[in-house]
Amino acid sequence: MAVPLVFFGLFFAYPVVAIVGRGVKTDEGWQLGRIGEVLARPDIADVLWFTTWQALASTALTLLVALPGAYVFARFEFPGKQLLRALVTVPFVLPTVVVGTAFLALVGRGGLLDELWGVRLDTTVWAILLAHVFFNYAVVVRTVGGLWAQLDPRQEEAARVLGAGRFTAWRQVTLPALGPAVAAAALMVFLFTFTSFGVVQILGGPSYSTLEVEVYRQTAQLLDLPTAAVLTMVQFAAVGAVLAVHAWTVRRRETALRMVDPARTAHRPRGLAQRALLGAVLATVALLIVLPLGVLVERSFDAPGGYGTGFYRALQDASGGTFLVPPLEAIGNSLQYALAATAIAVLIGGLAAAALTRRGGRFVRGFDALLMLPLGVSAVTVGFGFLITLDEPPLDLRTSWILVPLAQALVGVPFVVRTMLPVLRAVDVRLREAAAVLGASPLRAWREVDLPLVRRALLIAAGFAFAVSLGEFGATVFIARPDRPTLPVAVARLLGRAGELNYGQAMALSTILMLVCAVSLLVLERLRPDKTSTAGEF
Repeated sequence: MAVPLVFFGLFFAYPVVAIVGRGVKTDEGWQLGRIGEVLARPDIADVLWFTTWQALASTALTLLVALPGAYVFARFEFPGKQLLRALVTVPFVLPTVVVGTAFLALVGRGGLLDELWGVRLDTTVWAILLAHVFFNYAVVVRTVGGLWAQLDPRQEEAARVLGAGRFTAWRQVTLPALGPAVAAAALMVFLFTFTSFGVVQILGGPSYSTLEVEVYRQTAQLLDLPTAAVLTMVQFAAVGAVLAVHAWTVRRRETALRMVDPARTAHRPRGLAQRALLGAVLATVALLIVLPLGVLVERSFDAPGGYGTGFYRALQDASGGTFLVPPLEAIGNSLQYALAATAIAVLIGGLAAAALTRRGGRFVRGFDALLMLPLGVSAVTVGFGFLITLDEPPLDLRTSWILVPLAQALVGVPFVVRTMLPVLRAVDVRLREAAAVLGASPLRAWREVDLPLVRRALLIAAGFAFAVSLGEFGATVFIARPDRPTLPVAVARLLGRAGELNYGQAMALSTILMLVCAVSLLVLERLRPDKTSTAGEF
């Protein structure tokens, strides 16, 4: 546990505390009165209100749209199910800037709906809410559907034999069992939408701003560190509360239910109602997920001279002035950074998961919660904190290439831990004890007992870490060097400049990034075990 603690202490806690300290502490001491002053400002109150209510609305809308999909994936068998499962997960690992770009191409000025019917949603709340549903659909499908697939349907059937109607049996038997999973999914969706950055930055315009967007504006544009520090503290407190409740719901889900093999619960759709439900879910996926991604691809080929690869060819040219190097180099940069970040995340996350498996108590539960904090704490704050803290020996890393992978690994570690932990807990401890009795060292016992059993989960964890590292934007936008931009940073810079060529290149880079993420997810689906009880939480 020492190595993960040191890693998070140096590269997460230290930068965040430093940036907050610079904002609320002066030579005269802590200026805690600034907190009340900042929160009393009308513009900040509007940001807090919009951040909260759009997160609640996005969560409710996501549950409404995704719960039928969770049932279909849990209970039905149909051709292409594995491919469709990978497809609905693609948005979750896409960079938020690409999600914003996809919906901009669909509902923005000059987008598909604008061209066909004159409908523009690029500066309205609806565009943001729909983009959040698009992004978080897989969270509900995988979290709730994974548990639903393991619930014994005979319990509900027994209630119906005793006279309960279909809905009554579902409400009194299945729904209470699903409650912890639904609550966990809702909390995670709320967390991701509460801290939304790229989607709101692109679609919201100057009228709408979440806490994360406002922290970026106060830090990067206005250089108002006191305000940014107060907002970071507010977001940190909110995220901590959400993660504490989430940890409680996860513990309930792990200890309160008796599971069965998911292969025993899935079947072909029976009857008109089930076939209609399957059709409705497939239509929802087509409209909500396939259509925005398809429009993104279409816009990347819609060059001024007609459909072709003009925008892709333009990625090889740096003469536009947006970059010091051809935008195409961002692909190689992103792959190199993501591979390095994946190696770091797998090492730190694997060690952390192993420590959590072998120990218990409040300290370990607190450490488990700490590992999840990078998913919710302002990535903008972390990135800016890197710049102001890691600039002196022995940690003078501001000019080093490793700075970007370190920031990306912070986001990848929680996915590694959440994927590895259930699998490691399923390993029979007596196997390790037998290896120790036979003289094996702890390292050899892990290599010869644990590793063969968790190898597949380790590969899945590495795949998730690679995908999320590839798309990290909030921290990378601060620390990526101008001559080595990543794909998300390049997309954001291109969208920030006027001109059809810049817009088309942004679409082309977004399409490339989307394809890389899609391929990664397809590989993960092939690696996924048949029994989701040992597949981890993702």
